[in-house]
Amino acid sequence: MRHLMSPLDFTPEELDRLFDLANDIESHPGKYAHTCDGRILATCFYEPSTRTRLSFESAMTRLGGRVIGFADATSSSASKGESVSDTIRVISGYADICAMRHPKEGAPMVAAEKSGIPVINAGDGGHQHPTQTLTDLLTIRSLKGRLGDFTIGLCGDLKFGRTVHSLINALIRYDNIRFVFISPEELRVPDYITDMLKEKGIPFQEVIRLENVMPQLDLLYMTRVQKERFFNEEDYVRLKDFYILNADKMLLAKKDMLVLHPLPRVNEISVEVDSDPRAVYFKQAKYGVYVRMALILTLLELVP
Repeated sequence: MRHLMSPLDFTPEELDRLFDLANDIESHPGKYAHTCDGRILATCFYEPSTRTRLSFESAMTRLGGRVIGFADATSSSASKGESVSDTIRVISGYADICAMRHPKEGAPMVAAEKSGIPVINAGDGGHQHPTQTLTDLLTIRSLKGRLGDFTIGLCGDLKFGRTVHSLINALIRYDNIRFVFISPEELRVPDYITDMLKEKGIPFQEVIRLENVMPQLDLLYMTRVQKERFFNEEDYVRLKDFYILNADKMLLAKKDMLVLHPLPRVNEISVEVDSDPRAVYFKQAKYGVYVRMALILTLLELVP
């Protein structure tokens, strides 16, 4: 039995097979419409989510399965003090696979150790968000035709952004990746990541102004400044609008640069950018359903 705690749980070769399956699902949805008949997915979300939770539910429903679960901790027995370990032991008797989001780093790993069913980490604190990373990789591979040989700019909250941390760790396994970290000093990427990149000899640069590096980027990964990760309101208000991608800034970019965003956005991408064909974040959200369908089939060992 396999779990997914980190994007690194799958080798690049296994990811290629997963993405091939996701692309086949996109092209031939009817072929997979009943592969999970009789199977149940439990969504255990201890903090709010729209895209991740609903994309898991959509994925299982499109595969012919059913979904049970809760959307926040207050509607679960966690509000009574039940541990994650006990919750997953109970749910193992109710469902065939579980997707768990939790504000505490490592909570899904604790669940996986006690679980009788596959557990998917759907986000744990500021640590990992592997299914978002799989979505990002599938989007890049599908639209760029490759994973590797590009310069990617990561912009915004690089300190607390679990999507950023997961994506960096996933991309370093591919050839000729160059990182540009764009953030205010207070939200710069953690030292353990830059130390790791130095150790591996992977090129990166840290800058504050987005405009200065736009022309060199093949991909721009925008992130929101996350209010829920700040300890005080004053710091959040000061930094929340530090970066706003607009049409003028897009004029500086390559004709084939792609703009990704894990969503939700707040103010960091102007709505005027939505009509630019290089803005692919809504396509990216749709790819999230296909990759989660492929992941569910893989972990349940139901690949046709």
